[in-house]
Amino acid sequence: MSSCFTDLAQQYIDGEWRPGTGSWDIIDFNPYNGEKLASITIATTDEVDEAYRAAARAQREWAETNPYARRVFFEKVLRLLEEREAEITEMIIAELGGTRVKAQLELHLAKEFLRESAQLALRCEGRFLPSPVDGKENRLYRVPIGVVGVISPFNFPFLLSVKPVAAALALGNAVVLKPHQDTPICGGTLLAKLFEDAGLPPGLLNVVLTDIAEIGDAFIEHPVPKLISFTGSDKVGRHIATVCAAQLKRTVLELGGNSALVVLDDADIDYAVDAAVFSRYADQGQVCMAANRVLVDRSVADEFTEKFVAKVRTLKTGDPSDPQTLIGPVINSLQANTISAAIDQAVAEGATLLVRGSTTDNLVEPSVLTDVPSGSSLLHKEIFGPVALLVPFDGEEEAVRIVNDTPYGLSGAVHTADVERGVSFAKRIDTGMFHVNDGTIHDEPLVPFGGEKHSGIGRLNGETTLDAFTTLKWISVQYGRSVFPF
Repeated sequence: MSSCFTDLAQQYIDGEWRPGTGSWDIIDFNPYNGEKLASITIATTDEVDEAYRAAARAQREWAETNPYARRVFFEKVLRLLEEREAEITEMIIAELGGTRVKAQLELHLAKEFLRESAQLALRCEGRFLPSPVDGKENRLYRVPIGVVGVISPFNFPFLLSVKPVAAALALGNAVVLKPHQDTPICGGTLLAKLFEDAGLPPGLLNVVLTDIAEIGDAFIEHPVPKLISFTGSDKVGRHIATVCAAQLKRTVLELGGNSALVVLDDADIDYAVDAAVFSRYADQGQVCMAANRVLVDRSVADEFTEKFVAKVRTLKTGDPSDPQTLIGPVINSLQANTISAAIDQAVAEGATLLVRGSTTDNLVEPSVLTDVPSGSSLLHKEIFGPVALLVPFDGEEEAVRIVNDTPYGLSGAVHTADVERGVSFAKRIDTGMFHVNDGTIHDEPLVPFGGEKHSGIGRLNGETTLDAFTTLKWISVQYGRSVFPF
């Protein structure tokens, strides 16, 4: 297993595998057992510049490639992924502590998005528009924007690199990818290897393994990329938006969330419990769409709470390679300490602990809190870990107010016996996505994905991906003769 990581522990620039020229190394650890997976000499601003220049050189010819040929390329990538799925599953488990269930879900979605990218290559359709000027024809072309910079996160690193990278390439762009420093292989060079082996021409995908401590804002300030696609925290997202706005550079930002799963008085309680437990504890709670808050109508709160707590107590925490494990390690010790501090803060503020999981190194067992004071900051921010906040409410009006009382607006869900009641409730929530009688964690290739408020700017998937990674160009043709005023 370690050789898989060592072989990929390099920069990938202009079709060449080479070490960075920085003065220090990123150490890639297994968050469960602390095993050193790889040591990577970081890229400097020089490598970032070389990667972007290589992408710019390669992009023009790629944009002229027959889109059917681009489709065939993605079909090859998909076949390689299917052939190597068992090995990649083990790599996801080792590098980010993902459970086997989580790894399987991530790869399932990655394959779905690769299939969609193969079709996306054929969807750059133009239009002819009428003109008020006699003899004139207006042609509207959809063309690639050029070079895209992608910054991916640690929680679903393979999937959340595949999504923007494959879509951007399918539409004729070139890409420079900077994965999170905690998942440099699964989020970066593993993808580069797959695309290289499938025959992607050099320079179209470049991967730089580095850290802002070394390169500062060089990745987002560089003049070559026309768009920065970022998935991560709202704090970093706001900074990226500010820097890019100053350069009139486009952004697609998928940021944090503080989603709520709402249980109305007529809900199927057993089903709602199942949905809520998955929505809160999937991938140790390290999911932007996770249900940080579980709101329950007071008339059914006792029954729901009893069943929710009982189910949480059955979740096995431990070695993510064990198929029975549902809660693996969080990504690093900083995250583990932050989660423990959040629980302590809630208790100090008067919250009631229904379940207090212990923390051992990076293993954080599930916790459940209730009676969190309405003024607590925990109700308004993202807790990126296995901690559920149960919040009782009296009637729909109060539920809507509580759900919307957050700076975030990414996802959410409501459970009710009346589907149209659920839809009406969903329409009142300030969020980019909302689900009736389901969990809060969903991503599908054809459906626009993104948030409102501090949860991001822009959308990906389906038609919105075309808007993100292409631009519209107007070319007019005058078949007659225009009349000029002078």
